[in-house]
Amino acid sequence: MNIKNIGEQKHIALIAHDNRKNDLLKWVKKHTSLLSRHFLCGTGTTAKMIATETLLPVRAYESGPLGGDQQISAAIVDGKVDFMVFFWDPLTSQPHDPDVKALLRIAVLYDIPVAMNVSTADFLLKSSMMEKEYIR
Repeated sequence: MNIKNIGEQKHIALIAHDNRKNDLLKWVKKHTSLLSRHFLCGTGTTAKMIATETLLPVRAYESGPLGGDQQISAAIVDGKVDFMVFFWDPLTSQPHDPDVKALLRIAVLYDIPVAMNVSTADFLLKSSMMEKEYIR
């Protein structure tokens, strides 16, 4: 397993379950200027919604249930995602829960920062580590 350093410009995946999409969009709008310094991607509807509402360039993968979570996992393995904001819905069972668990497992295995709620996302984005290379 080849784990690379995280560069000054982060490759950030933005993901949200249906009941959390508005929370993520609100968070992205609040931090548009900071996020504009980095490379963004996300799953299906979430990526398109963020790109449309904020005009930030966001590479869209497939929707989560259609394989997007697996595509993000593969991007982590390939070193193309090194930071993830995933606002998942803890109160609703998802039909693609195994894919979600696999994505989270890959994120931990490849040692990337993961925020699952607004507070953690704020702490990570405002960290001094966001402005410099991180050596793992």
